[in-house]
Amino acid sequence: MNSMIEVTDLALVIQLAVAPVFLLAGIAGFLNVISGRLGRIVDRARVVGQRELRLSDPEQKAICQQELKFLWRRTKVTNWSIGLCTAAGLLVCILIVSLFVGGFWQLHIGGLIIGFFVLALVLLIVALMLFLKEVQLATRTLRVAREFSFEDVGAR
Repeated sequence: MNSMIEVTDLALVIQLAVAPVFLLAGIAGFLNVISGRLGRIVDRARVVGQRELRLSDPEQKAICQQELKFLWRRTKVTNWSIGLCTAAGLLVCILIVSLFVGGFWQLHIGGLIIGFFVLALVLLIVALMLFLKEVQLATRTLRVAREFSFEDVGAR
């Protein structure tokens, strides 16, 4: 009978761990999106940097430098977003481990688990806000790139 209680307790802990696992899957999906954006930013910075080296017109060089400035800002914001999102994911993993350890040893760590969960959500909120900031910066970068395109077309 005693082993039946342990199996029932284990089933309850597994049920409790399911919601954080879904949160972890969502965080992983978001990390995939934001890392893809970072890769595209880096690729664009390389292209613009190479273009700047080939240009001789000071105005066109200035436009390239302005775009590079935006790209570096986007890189910094994206890196922060990735870092905070990763920290949120790690906290969710710690939360899941805490659920199992607390359930197995019957520890009363509910406050700690709530703290991990709330902190993970706060980090995720800040990461999402930084993602929004990066998208806004990308829009500004498009305007600068468009100015360059118009300048480039006019020079031909």
